[in-house]
Amino acid sequence: MQAIAAWLVARPQNAVIGLAVTLLLPAPQLTSGVIMVLLVLGQGTKLALIEACIAASVLLTVSLIFGVSISSIVTLMAGTWVPVLLLAALLLGSRSLALTVQVSVIIAALTLLGFYIVVVDPVAFWQPYMTMMAELVEQNNLQLNLELLTAEVMTVSAVLAFWMLYTAGLLLGYALYKRLPQETSEFGRFRNLNLGRVIAFTMAVMSILAFFVDAAWLQNLAFILFVVFWIQGLAIVHWMHAEGLLPLAALIAVYVLLPFLQVLLMTALAAFGYMDAWFSFRRRFKKA
Repeated sequence: MQAIAAWLVARPQNAVIGLAVTLLLPAPQLTSGVIMVLLVLGQGTKLALIEACIAASVLLTVSLIFGVSISSIVTLMAGTWVPVLLLAALLLGSRSLALTVQVSVIIAALTLLGFYIVVVDPVAFWQPYMTMMAELVEQNNLQLNLELLTAEVMTVSAVLAFWMLYTAGLLLGYALYKRLPQETSEFGRFRNLNLGRVIAFTMAVMSILAFFVDAAWLQNLAFILFVVFWIQGLAIVHWMHAEGLLPLAALIAVYVLLPFLQVLLMTALAAFGYMDAWFSFRRRFKKA
């Protein structure tokens, strides 16, 4: 990984190739997003933006030659590169990983609120996607309870999915940047990540209001502000391993089990991270 990261930031043409090729791989929002974060941190925002424009020109030219939809390529590039580029630029400017992730949480919350302001009828908005998923399930004989896929579930899932993709791209890109052979800047360690009491307090207030007010947007906002703390819970797991409290096998097991026990494990990590935001378990342990 160190050699790949060094190759990408060594020359602009390598960066262009990396951005263009990874955009065509599976899960481009993650793979190409990681490269974008690495380039911004390793080369600066201006050069990374120029390289992205060149890569976009190459991809658009290839799309014209092979008759691929230009609008779909533009949407893919914008949805993949722009969010992580802005997050990486914020990380570079603020020099704080914690602050950058906190801002990403605020943006996710504002995105949810913006959706409910702009979209008058969420059911009608999600109906074409739900119909398409029903057809895919029927054609492939998949075991999926479509009754659970309500408009509210689709809305929350979409916001969380994109937040996780872009946040994961930021964290992985930062990890690659730290492995470069040349001297790198220190913006904070992932294992020390803390979303802070402000977000924790906001989540508590939203939960209380949602208990008394029957508003879907309020309930979904409280839910999102709780779930995002799973990333802090995961950071605590890394911290416990670094402090010798958790063996490497246990850390690996968390990542292995995450796809299979996604809801259960993420809920446990979110609860752990949320409690840490209030009581600072890591700081208390060091003092003890």
